[in-house]
Amino acid sequence: EYKSYLSRMFLYHLTLQRATAIYTCIHGNFTGTKQQEVVVSRGKILEILKIDQNTGKVMQLYSTEVFGTIRSLIPFRLTGGSKDYIVVGSDSGKITILEYNSQKNVFEKVHMEIFGKSGCRRIVPGQYLAVDPKGRAVMIAAIEKQKLVYIMNRDDQARLTISSPLEAHKANTIVFDCCGVDVGFENPTFACLELDYEEADQDPSGEAAHMAQQTLTYYELDLGLNHVVRKYSEPLEDHANILISVPGGNEGPSGVLICSENYITYKNFGDQPDIRCPIPRRRNDLDDPERGMLFVCTATHKTKSMFFFLAQTEQGDIFKITLEVDEDAVTEIKLKYFDTAPVCSAMCVLKTGFLFLASEYGNHYLYQIAHLGEDDDEPEFSSAMPLDEGETFFFQPRPLKNLVLVDEMESFAPILHCNITDLNNEDTPQLYTVCGRGPRSTLRVLRHGLEVSEMAVSDLPGSPNAVWTVRRSIHDEYDSYIVVSFGNATLVLSIGETVEEVTDSGFLGTTPTLSCSSIGNDALLQIYPDGIRHIRSDRRINEWKTPGKKYIVKCAVNQRQVVIALTGGELVYFEMDQTGQLNEYTERKEMNSEVICMALPRVPQGEQRARFLAVGLADDTVRIISLDTSNCLTPLSSQALPARPESLCIVEMGQQDDSGTNSSTMFLNIGISIGVLLRTVMDSVTGELSDTRTRYLGARPVKLFRIPVQGSDAVLAISSRTWLSYYYQSRFHVSPLSYDTLEYACGFSSEQCIQGIVAISSNTLRILALEKLGAVFNQQTMPLKYTPRKFVIDEDSSNMIVIETDHNTFTENSKSQRKQQQAEDMVESADDEHRLEAAKMAEQFLAEDLPEETFSSPKAGTGMWASQIRIVNPSKSDTLEIIKFEQNEAAFSICICQFNNSPIPGATYVVVGTTKDLSIAPRQCSGGFLYTYQLMDEGCHMELVHKTPVDDVPGALCPFQGRLLVGVGKLLRIYDLGKKKLLRKCENKHIPNFVLGIKVTGNRILVSDNQESVHFVKYKAGENALVAFADDTFPRWVTQATMLDYHTTAVADKFGNIAVLRLAQDANENVDEDPTGNKAIWDRGLLNGASQKLEMVSMFHVGDTISYLDLAALIPGGSEALVYATLSGSIGMFVPFKSREDIAFFQHLEMHLRQEAPPICGRDHLSYRSSYIPVKAVIDGDLCEQFNSLDPVKRKAIADELEKGISEVSKQLEEMRTSTAF
Repeated sequence: EYKSYLSRMFLYHLTLQRATAIYTCIHGNFTGTKQQEVVVSRGKILEILKIDQNTGKVMQLYSTEVFGTIRSLIPFRLTGGSKDYIVVGSDSGKITILEYNSQKNVFEKVHMEIFGKSGCRRIVPGQYLAVDPKGRAVMIAAIEKQKLVYIMNRDDQARLTISSPLEAHKANTIVFDCCGVDVGFENPTFACLELDYEEADQDPSGEAAHMAQQTLTYYELDLGLNHVVRKYSEPLEDHANILISVPGGNEGPSGVLICSENYITYKNFGDQPDIRCPIPRRRNDLDDPERGMLFVCTATHKTKSMFFFLAQTEQGDIFKITLEVDEDAVTEIKLKYFDTAPVCSAMCVLKTGFLFLASEYGNHYLYQIAHLGEDDDEPEFSSAMPLDEGETFFFQPRPLKNLVLVDEMESFAPILHCNITDLNNEDTPQLYTVCGRGPRSTLRVLRHGLEVSEMAVSDLPGSPNAVWTVRRSIHDEYDSYIVVSFGNATLVLSIGETVEEVTDSGFLGTTPTLSCSSIGNDALLQIYPDGIRHIRSDRRINEWKTPGKKYIVKCAVNQRQVVIALTGGELVYFEMDQTGQLNEYTERKEMNSEVICMALPRVPQGEQRARFLAVGLADDTVRIISLDTSNCLTPLSSQALPARPESLCIVEMGQQDDSGTNSSTMFLNIGISIGVLLRTVMDSVTGELSDTRTRYLGARPVKLFRIPVQGSDAVLAISSRTWLSYYYQSRFHVSPLSYDTLEYACGFSSEQCIQGIVAISSNTLRILALEKLGAVFNQQTMPLKYTPRKFVIDEDSSNMIVIETDHNTFTENSKSQRKQQQAEDMVESADDEHRLEAAKMAEQFLAEDLPEETFSSPKAGTGMWASQIRIVNPSKSDTLEIIKFEQNEAAFSICICQFNNSPIPGATYVVVGTTKDLSIAPRQCSGGFLYTYQLMDEGCHMELVHKTPVDDVPGALCPFQGRLLVGVGKLLRIYDLGKKKLLRKCENKHIPNFVLGIKVTGNRILVSDNQESVHFVKYKAGENALVAFADDTFPRWVTQATMLDYHTTAVADKFGNIAVLRLAQDANENVDEDPTGNKAIWDRGLLNGASQKLEMVSMFHVGDTISYLDLAALIPGGSEALVYATLSGSIGMFVPFKSREDIAFFQHLEMHLRQEAPPICGRDHLSYRSSYIPVKAVIDGDLCEQFNSLDPVKRKAIADELEKGISEVSKQLEEMRTSTAF
């Protein structure tokens, strides 16, 4: 039974690119130092970011999967503490308090208290978090009813303690926000925005619901009686969405700011009157003036002497809010326009003057606050200014003035459509994705590889063959010389403000060089074919010449040792003594074959010499030779290779253990002539070689170079592409560099480029820097005007045709008409005296053009649509043609097809489905159209052939046997090309709700319904009928579906589940067996559907809405896998297992990890992956890969249970990933 169970299709789930969207972010001193860090939540990922104060770059310190949904985050610091803890509200039904351990670089659980059921439920707390500003208590609240307060304290060892929960529940109450009120050291108080719906629930007329008022309610935690009291509640005039706590005690007046529609209000206890100020609006805004204005995001900054708030409106305008205080009473609220930035989901002001913005859509930004906007001519608005009720202030938006953009974090979120193909013939496929929303939308071409910043490029005389950098002394911070070797000479360049040639360095310039390096404390070494040149710090030069007619062919050097290989395979070994003199070892070692390459490791700290030498020989072996004084030049071990070794490199890579001491492993990297890199573990005591990992890099022999990357050694491997093998965040990475092919490279360090690479490529010298370590993709980005919905690729021209559609948006024509109308109104409304002035203002207004990607596009109102078709050359990021639609016509579907009955044989047509006057809920429209265009001029231009009216939304199009399948609302139709319009040939009316997608395999058609899963349909040509012969038993809300083979389909739904469904092999798709011949079998059906049902083969909860799903191969020669992309910007894949042994091994590994490494926020891994339907026949590789980041004791225990070594488990995990992906 178990064997038959294992013989079913099993999939292995891998995430290639983690989510890039940020939903919440907080800042604090999480490392315990004075430096502030930012902790961000990316849905199911928790990440800590460090901001470099000098460069302003955002660096990721640590990132972890929580296998659950993070609903809220808040920093918490005990009274008098110097370190912030992270309080997490998640879907686990537990409150989790985490601490960042900077030594181990992990988040550690401090406390985890269960209070309710798992899942994101209305009445289970976790949606809102609030802390007492003095660090004594935390409130965790649900959307409805339940609120719990936990008292925090220290024990006698100064560890954080947490009390039992104290309840502050109120039934039939919806909470909109909550915050801790700063009351100094009085009883901790929390403010909540609540709405009681009890009366509204019982009133069938709806009158009570209309009259329901929001209230501001204060809850006080009585520390003496140890319970929570509902202290005070007052109704609010305006509907509010955000509460901001105002600093109290010695730092401010205390109280809360309430952000509501069109107003911001200050409230406090006692005699303090409410102070209310309208939210300023843009002058001459094209938005509907009746539309309310909200603050969507706020941040507080306070020092000992002052405090202010930044609040952002839904248009992206940021206001600085300050309070005027007179004897502890607030007298007025002041608002000043600060700057405009893309709309955020969260923002943080750091003490170092940085402002971090987590954008709702698209890239995230780090700004430096250059000015506080205090002494500029921007008008300041105050609550004390007299205004009539309903009126507001106006301001003029402008480009950045107080903020300076310092860094940008790439974000693909949301990915709306994707295609994986190799349009540029680069061997490795590229991912073509359309991302973003509205004017911040982009088309991104993603390539696997690390982004390279080119710092400098200079031409060299002739063709160089090698390059090195050297320092005059080990105490120097930066490199002193770049040494370039040519076929018959050596060029020495000095590094300073500029790089220029020098002749007094002591290096011999009239000969090619084999190696150049610093040796000892302050000496330099040059090895050339005829000898060794040792340049001492006092410019004395010692030379060693080769004996007789022999010359040096290969060499290996470290800080204290030199080994050279003479012609004929003779090894000569030198070691440096205490005086800095190089001494030759008495014996020489004859190798039985020609030496091809050699490598020495670095001298270990506190030791005199490295113990081993690695030698690659022409007999396809690598030998490890001892350099220890007791058995010098004795062979220790060897490894046979599949081909000739080309290059060797010994590096130490790995992590620091708990005590902070280095527990890294020594690796021997072997580059082979057939383009393969081998990484072998080398025992640092015995020199034994074990655990070899293989990676194919390219068609050319692999040359290896040791370079420093972020303070530790990495290996640069050069084949037909350049690759970097490095250790980053507890994982080994082998990533290609997205750059031209290099020939030779070396580490480089100067004032301008602290840690870079100097390399040669043909006859140029290049200085490069790698900044985004750990990145899976680098990207080429092109901006789009509206939200991209879908695109197709014309394979003949490699051009893309993208449909862009936005709701609540004006077209360019409507916008200019509206602007013109407003300008005319301005002039007309002015009296005769001011008419000239008004005309000037109107002219200015018409001339101003603020970029919509920053200032957002004006909101036109519901039911208003703008849409266009764009032809793009993706390799050059060029727009070739744009076809615009009229206002309120929206394109939703597109396909490329060829018609059998086309008047022009072989002509390619593009069909675009549009809708007129669409309202979304409920879905209604005044009709739709199918536009048929012919592709001309090698895919650069489209010519309209005709336009076919349809009576509903054309949601899906697909070519089918020389005709066109169209989903019109819930109807499935076949159309053919006619002279004046498309001709309807056939129709099926049995799809329940709305046809969302159509895929075709042979005669079978897979139709996705937006609520009722998928339907298998067959076209019967003889009867000209579309017959649904199989459907699903489960009502899936499909977002994407694809055919895996003739019987199998993969389906993704909007709740983040992916299911593989299969049709029984003996499924009957013909109706001939029906004796009556009148299709009764199809009408009769089963469970109100088709007569046959799909069987669910596998099921998995990804935890994110999937926007793309298809079969693709991601690496050259790799097998196909099921690749998906999601709205939060993550990309992942499902790989089928090839053997039962692998299934059994990974199942057991997953089972052990569920026990040994439970998710950090308390969600059970199995229940998370089974959120909607139990997980079936899928193993979670994201969990399995956490094996490598466990502590050694746990790893050993799990490996022993699996009856394997730790390295074998790691190797199997790595092979599973690298066989199909990266």
